[in-house]
Amino acid sequence: MRKPGALLAGVTCATVLAAHVPGAQVERPRFSSGVSVVEVYASVTDTDGTPVVGLDSRDFEVFEDGRRQTVSVFSADDVPLTVALGVDRSFSMAGMPLQLASRAAVSFLRGLRPSDRSLVVSIGTEADILAPLAFGRDAQVRAVETLDAWGTTALLDATVTALDRLAAEPGRQALVVFSDGVDRYSRATAADVLNRSRRGSALVYPITIGRSRPPLMVELAAATGGRSFLVTDVRGLAPALASIVAELRSQYLLGFVPDRGVGPGAAGWRSIRVELVGARSPGARVRARDGYVAR
Repeated sequence: MRKPGALLAGVTCATVLAAHVPGAQVERPRFSSGVSVVEVYASVTDTDGTPVVGLDSRDFEVFEDGRRQTVSVFSADDVPLTVALGVDRSFSMAGMPLQLASRAAVSFLRGLRPSDRSLVVSIGTEADILAPLAFGRDAQVRAVETLDAWGTTALLDATVTALDRLAAEPGRQALVVFSDGVDRYSRATAADVLNRSRRGSALVYPITIGRSRPPLMVELAAATGGRSFLVTDVRGLAPALASIVAELRSQYLLGFVPDRGVGPGAAGWRSIRVELVGARSPGARVRARDGYVAR
């Protein structure tokens, strides 16, 4: 089986073997080579950001380039996740801010399920893989706990580094990144980061610590189906990370075979829109990535 993203960004090359039954769940989609299935992970939250659970396939409609698609794969199970956590270690975080941030990052890592895989990227003058996927969770925690302040804030470079690393992994992916300031001295531009995020399948959750968040952070979240946060004080970081963990545990997998097909002559950007149909929770809203690049 080809890894998700090997043919299309966020797409699995597959023939669906599990039949789609409205209202029913499948344990995990099973695939073999054949027809291309686009996989979309959707988050549904109520007015205060609490995840809405218990929905089924009949509660969703999916559109590609404005054309309604038939949802042939649906799962509300907690699909295993590969997540990258970007931790700001720049000089502006020195002292108590970094201590509080490290504790929040440790709580985030501890909140992941044993089946989830994680890596930690430090954000300083350089973007470094502080704790790779090969590290166990305890080793990653120790790496975060011993982190000291160093360098400027190469936030954009760190984002690209993390997205590049995630791209090689199969299945559901997420990037959670936090910083207390604007980017400084990155080689990557805002356009580079946004384009890179659109070519991958990771959901991006940027957290800005300060008085305002850069527009790019809002764009990244919207483009990938993630969620952006603004916390005015580093003490607000732990609740934001806890909220992200809760959301990642309650996402819905929607899969469809594009009615226009894929392959030669059908390459290019395709928009995706996911809508709720008769949501059971007043004020509920759905978020999903806004499209993918067909190849």
